[in-house]
Amino acid sequence: MSKRIVVDPVTRIEGHLRIEADVQNGKITDAFSSGTAIRGIELVVKNRDPRDVWGYVQRICGVCTSSHALASIRAVEDALDIHIPHNASLIRNMMNGALNLHDHIVHFYHLHAFDWVDAISVLKADPKETSRIAQSISPWPNSSPGYFKSVQDKIKRVADSGQLGIFANGYWGHSAYKLPPEVNLLAVAHYLEALDWQKEIVKIHTIFGGKNPHPHYLVGGMATPLDINMDNGIHSEKLEQIDQLITQAHDFIHQVYIPDLMAIASYYKDWGSKEIGGGLNNYLCYGDFSTKDIRDTKLYRSPRGIILNGNMNEILDVDPHDLNQVSERIDHSWYTYDGKDTGSRHPWKGSTEMNYSGPKPPYEYLDTNKKYSWIKAPRWKSHPMETGPLARLMVGYAANKGDYRAIADDALRKLKLPLSAMHSALGRTLARGLDAGMIVGWMREDFNQLISNIRQGDQTTFDNSKWEPKTWPDHAFGAGTSEAPRGALGHWIEIKNGKTANYQAVVPTTWNASPRDSADVLGAYESSLRGVPVADPKNPLEILRVVHSFDPCLACAVHLTDLTDQSKTSIHVQ
Repeated sequence: MSKRIVVDPVTRIEGHLRIEADVQNGKITDAFSSGTAIRGIELVVKNRDPRDVWGYVQRICGVCTSSHALASIRAVEDALDIHIPHNASLIRNMMNGALNLHDHIVHFYHLHAFDWVDAISVLKADPKETSRIAQSISPWPNSSPGYFKSVQDKIKRVADSGQLGIFANGYWGHSAYKLPPEVNLLAVAHYLEALDWQKEIVKIHTIFGGKNPHPHYLVGGMATPLDINMDNGIHSEKLEQIDQLITQAHDFIHQVYIPDLMAIASYYKDWGSKEIGGGLNNYLCYGDFSTKDIRDTKLYRSPRGIILNGNMNEILDVDPHDLNQVSERIDHSWYTYDGKDTGSRHPWKGSTEMNYSGPKPPYEYLDTNKKYSWIKAPRWKSHPMETGPLARLMVGYAANKGDYRAIADDALRKLKLPLSAMHSALGRTLARGLDAGMIVGWMREDFNQLISNIRQGDQTTFDNSKWEPKTWPDHAFGAGTSEAPRGALGHWIEIKNGKTANYQAVVPTTWNASPRDSADVLGAYESSLRGVPVADPKNPLEILRVVHSFDPCLACAVHLTDLTDQSKTSIHVQ
């Protein structure tokens, strides 16, 4: 007899996600992923000037804001055949890199770490032993016994007050926690340091894009005046500040984030089994961080490609322009296509026709045999796909591109795990840290190239040759892609008579949180939860551990906002 566990909403994510899971004999036998709120940004931008759309779609999310601006800008430039100056491409790369770094570190420490770290156990830790561990794995300066004792005292004051704040509502003392108190103290100390660090890296957006969140972009390049001698432009002092921010990011990632990640992973190597959170083993990566023109996919540092069934010996091509590749299905989603409850459409042919047919809230369970989510079901040639840092690593590894293979092999060697361990919840979490390590290196390369261009007299960041609508075709289609923190992001636009005729965004969490399709094929979350052990159905820490490994962003997946108070997670068992 199976029990159904409902976690709604899943906390420590962006947006509202509901997971229903059937548990039998201590393992999940089936799972259902549901996005439970909707807004419809695609409808908001219809009939608007394509040059303005990036500003609207950037509000899809308050976390990965500029990812949507970047994909939108690229879609418009693709439709209108606009080629941007190299300096603009370098600036966009650095802004995208800064967003990825910010997101990865905030995700690990503030959204995902407490799935592995028992925060309250730090009260039992020996600060001297924590100091010894810290100094054995990293040269990071904040590593003295006194420093860790001060953190421990801070947590003790919070615990004694009875007002745990950010540490409230955790599954503290759960049997699935394996870290010794001293490693927990190390992680909590760096949790607090990451809070300070994350507000620094976003200054790259405020310098290049004017503000954060929602920095400014521009069709045709960037509204970023480069002039080392001009007070109102990006001058020497601001460039020096960016230089320092990249260096600080490099040090924090390589001396704090990755060492912590490796230390924690060493205690959870059983979670490196593909039976625990592995899922589809189908990976999608659009690729990004080009060294030249974004249209030349061969120059992407993060390569484009598809891996099916974990076959690392073959990389298949993915083309967002091909009407026979990417599609969205609505068989279990609360939408219609021209009044029909089923169907599959390429985004250029897609629509956002909301049609809720689920139970009237409040309800106990969804009817998962019917429609049960506001998330559509994206497919690549009928295949469900996982996207994100793990997909980037697997495609990069298979392509033997750049440092992907060396970095992954080195981490796995230190953990004494095989490559197959990457197909897991632990591998997904590890991949995100390795991804950050590579991206910060690319940011340094792009910054150095920008400085070299400026020194050679090239300060151009904008091409206005196709700015005016009179230069545009009467009818055009464009596709813009990027590698957002959570993976492959695509925006598709149809422009007619100078206005946005149709717009669709298929985001990473739409792929990962996909419901079933007409063939009853599961999406990535649902597939990854099957077989996962659950020690205590009333405290399903393991469900959060797997789902959080994807870094869900439901606001992106259904482009939503919700006015009701859903600040608390409710869990019930049938």
